Amino acid sequence: MINKIKKIIKENREFQYSQLKYLKELEWAQIYHDSIRGQEGIKDLSLNIGRWAGNYTFFYILNRVLKDYKPLNVLELGLGESSKFISTYLDFYLTNSNHLIIEQDKSWSSAFKLQFSLSKRSKIEICPIVEKNINEFPVKVYENLESKIQNNYDLYVVDGPHGSPRFSRYDIVSIAKKMSPNHEFIIILDDYQRQGEKDTFYKLQSVFKEKGIIIYHETFFGFKEVKIITTEKYKYCCSI
Repeated sequence: MINKIKKIIKENREFQYSQLKYLKELEWAQIYHDSIRGQEGIKDLSLNIGRWAGNYTFFYILNRVLKDYKPLNVLELGLGESSKFISTYLDFYLTNSNHLIIEQDKSWSSAFKLQFSLSKRSKIEICPIVEKNINEFPVKVYENLESKIQNNYDLYVVDGPHGSPRFSRYDIVSIAKKMSPNHEFIIILDDYQRQGEKDTFYKLQSVFKEKGIIIYHETFFGFKEVKIITTEKYKYCCSI
């Protein structure tokens, strides 16, 4: 009987926690829609928010970063709804910016292009997935990514490749290892509620400490979690 009661209590707590996450997501949806009010191009942009794509928490953060800090060079890992969002910003507001998208699946890239026309300054590069051993865990990474990218970007949007149980989306760590100590940047790391993304963040902390790069970071909670990491120049992103 006691075990049955414990099970019921546990299930009830889990249910309440899931409902709380849904309520937070509804709040973020309202905040997001308020934040894009009056923004030509963005307010009428058709987006499929949630599920495999970023949630409202993610898109609110992305909107504020693009609007407030106007990054000149954007690297996005993973092609999808956020690619539409960033590309639309380039056409309407960030007229001097460039946007590189790394995608693992050529067929998905072709299907995407049939449905949406990217800005002329948004470019897709295909890097198939390979599996590497990271700290004795199998991790999906992009093949030959280093040959497709420059050294420094102002904004890194990390929502690809497909996640791994541990040290997920580890390519951003490889990128960080090549950053110069005086590089100023913003990193948006999606799906931070997962252990794999947390592993990657902790490794990023270690890399930046070794390089003497002081970072600021904050976690935003909706149905999913989003981690934002910045340097001194962009530290107020953590309170948007």
